[in-house]
Amino acid sequence: MTETLPGRAVAAEHFRRALAVHASGVVVITAQTGGVPVGLTATSFSSVSLEPPLVSFYVDRSSTTWPLLGAADHFAVNILASDQAEVATRFARKGADRFAPPTRWRPGPLGAPLLRDVFAHLVCLPYERAEVGDHLLVVGLVAEVETHSTGRPLLYHQGRFGRFLPHPED
Repeated sequence: MTETLPGRAVAAEHFRRALAVHASGVVVITAQTGGVPVGLTATSFSSVSLEPPLVSFYVDRSSTTWPLLGAADHFAVNILASDQAEVATRFARKGADRFAPPTRWRPGPLGAPLLRDVFAHLVCLPYERAEVGDHLLVVGLVAEVETHSTGRPLLYHQGRFGRFLPHPED
């Protein structure tokens, strides 16, 4: 673990403003524990390794969803399309019944809920977890992949969901 030099860390608000200019993709992590589907929105999703195939995301340690999601024997990463901002918002909202209509989903090959109309599903087995600051780093081994379509991804930028617009080709 790295120690921070006294007086060297920036204030949280300055850090938050700086990170807001970084656009990130949006996923919904889903699982099923004791027959109950659970899920949360993540903007910290990343590929980690090709050999073995690993992905990661971070979750706030104070998350009320994480205890159920973390107890599951596998989870799914649902990569959202640009028209799914409402899905991302629903899965980020506290106290919402995230799997009630209008959410459209089906059980995956191992039982984790797979959201409909997403770009891809990655079904993952827990690989590693580590406490990092006020978050938990979750690494998953990708066991199954389903890709459905191509198009524009849903992005998170400056506290809002948006769409990617590519530069015109030269």
